[in-house]
This record gives sequence, C-alpha cells and structure tokens, in this order.
Amino acid sequence: MKNKMPIESFPEIYIQDFKQQHDLLIYDFKMTRNVIKSKVNLNMNMFSFLPAGRKQLHFANASISVDKKQSLLLKKGNWLWTELMDFDTTYFCKLFFFSEKKLIDFLNKYTNNASPSKEETPYFIIENDSYITSFLNSLSNITSLHSNLSASLLSIKFDEILLYLLNKYGTIFELYLHTLISREISSFKSIIEKNTYSNLKLEEIAFLCNMSLSTFKRRFISEYNEAPGKWLKNKRLQRAKKMLESGNLKPSDIYLEMGYNNLSNFSTAFKKKFGVSPKNIF
Repeated sequence: MKNKMPIESFPEIYIQDFKQQHDLLIYDFKMTRNVIKSKVNLNMNMFSFLPAGRKQLHFANASISVDKKQSLLLKKGNWLWTELMDFDTTYFCKLFFFSEKKLIDFLNKYTNNASPSKEETPYFIIENDSYITSFLNSLSNITSLHSNLSASLLSIKFDEILLYLLNKYGTIFELYLHTLISREISSFKSIIEKNTYSNLKLEEIAFLCNMSLSTFKRRFISEYNEAPGKWLKNKRLQRAKKMLESGNLKPSDIYLEMGYNNLSNFSTAFKKKFGVSPKNIF
C-alpha cells in the first residue's frame, strides 16, 4: 500500500508565532532537488515570485506552468505543486502571503469597487521585469529589520506592488483582485477554523456545527478530503512543534491546549508523528 502524500498548509508551516495575527508574510523558499506534485492547502492568497527554477501547478480544473521569466498571484485553496530546478542549480521562490483584510483595504483605497470577473481563474501570470527584480531586492532588505519597522514597510511594499501591477495590466488585474475575496465563508468552515487549535473534541465541534458526529464526519471529509480526527491531530501537533521550537514553552505547558487529557498521551502522539520526544525539541 502506497503512503499518502502529506498535505502541507501554507503559510502555517512558516509561521513561528501563532499568537500573532499575520496579514502579510514573506518567506524565501529554496531547495536543491525537484519536488513533484506536493499537496498544498493554501490558506492565504499569495504572490509566488520565481527568480530561479520552474513551477507547475494544478488547481481543480486549472493548470499552469511558469519559469523564472514569470511570477504568479495565486488564489487560496488546494493546489498540487511541482517545483523543478530546471537549468538552475538551486530552486528559489519568494513567497508573499497577504490576508483578505489587507486586500480589501487596498481595493477600497485605490480602486472603484468593480465587480469581479465572472470567469474566476485561480491564478494571474505576471511577466517579470526590471521593476519586479528591484522590488524583490527591496523585500530582502526589509526582512532583516526590527519586526515593527519591518511590518510597516512590508505594508507599504504590498501597496506598491499592487499599484505597479494595476498600472501594468489595468482593468484585467483589478477585476482579478476582486475574485480573490471570498464572497461567502460557510459557517461550517468558519467553525472549524475557529476551533482548529482549541482543545475541543470532535463531538463538541460537531455540536457547535449543529450536526451529529456521523454527519459532521461526512461533511468534514467532503470539505477537507481527510478524516477530521487525523486532520485536527496533525494541525495541533504541527502547532505544538512550532511552539516548543520557540524555546519558551515546555510540553507540560501546552498539552491541554492541544486537546490531550494528559502529558503521556501527548508525548506518545508527538513522538509517533515526529520521531522525537517533545521534551527534546529545542
């Protein structure tokens, strides 16, 4: 029996501080080997700037391939990513995540509230140019600054790149930006997202959704393509690992928050997933 490919949640795997709200986030992704069709649950809209390598993506009924001459603006959702070094020795992609709140603020400030395009393509291809190259260099300098200053400058840079692309592509880009805003968030998904990192049990979350446990499980699988118990366990253990890696907390500080009744059960589950005891995480 083949092992199922794990689903990676972006940008959560890059977040160090889960207690802080992240409206803008930059991450430099580098690798020295090809990655074929990794499963990605993209939870924020994202720019994917590609200075080196080649990327292929599949999203529902859409697919696209770009090289270092192009970059992408991607809509949040489930994607299959293939990342190839091509003729480069290293694959490098600068990821720029942004929240719907930041996008709505921008659209309210700079656009005319146009209706979204009826054809909701989940990606927008950006042709790289000298301005974008300069923009990427400036982002690299920002990340080394103090966090408060970095956040303020990052907000300015977010507006900058959107204004530049509006000027470059005009109405077609403005209409695309409007498609990135969720018109309706199902109450089911909203409840799941609010309780992903709570210590509630499945029966309790099902109750909040006004469903029996069996109905809840069927609905969850249809929405997330994974059993709820496994999905929540993986999410919470990933978060626990990040919290322990910060060096400020011990396993005994967090096991209840992660939904475990005792430290022993938490330690067993943690070691089974990561191959190391939580007390040995630094």
